[in-house]
Amino acid sequence: MCEKVCKSVAKCVKSLYILRMFGFNTPSIDSKGRIAIPARYRIDFKTQNHNEIVITKDPQYPSLKLIIIRMAKDFNKLQSLQGLDPIVRNLQWTILGNAYQTDIDIEGRMLVRIPSDLQSYAEINEQKQVALVGMGNKFEIWNIENWEMRQTGGSLSTEILDVVLPESIKEMSF
Repeated sequence: MCEKVCKSVAKCVKSLYILRMFGFNTPSIDSKGRIAIPARYRIDFKTQNHNEIVITKDPQYPSLKLIIIRMAKDFNKLQSLQGLDPIVRNLQWTILGNAYQTDIDIEGRMLVRIPSDLQSYAEINEQKQVALVGMGNKFEIWNIENWEMRQTGGSLSTEILDVVLPESIKEMSF
């Protein structure tokens, strides 16, 4: 009886564990548009069985978001918002309309294929390496030069800084 309770408690605690992705990595991108999840995150992906991910456009910068499906509560919230607001609608088109859902092999090399249209958007289609930036509950994928420019305070031609966001959007973590 005690062993059964202990296993149940362990399973419950394990389900409360949240994968946190922090740090900067520069993985290679191969000719098929694939990058590998860095080794330091693989054990957590495998332990937590995080094999379904979404890759989508960042609505503000020429970069991509790589989000684990289980952590994508903001996707549900974004799709439930009123689409009559033009700003909300534009964000829905950008984030949801360009989302690509895929599985990664958590038993293998954990390769993530980035569709060619998203590679072009993030300006990584001609690159040998990308910037993979851990942002807590997601990764951002950047062209390394754009990332370095952003870090030094330079603005990018695609930045959208003058948009006033509705309150319903401000609390989301995209």
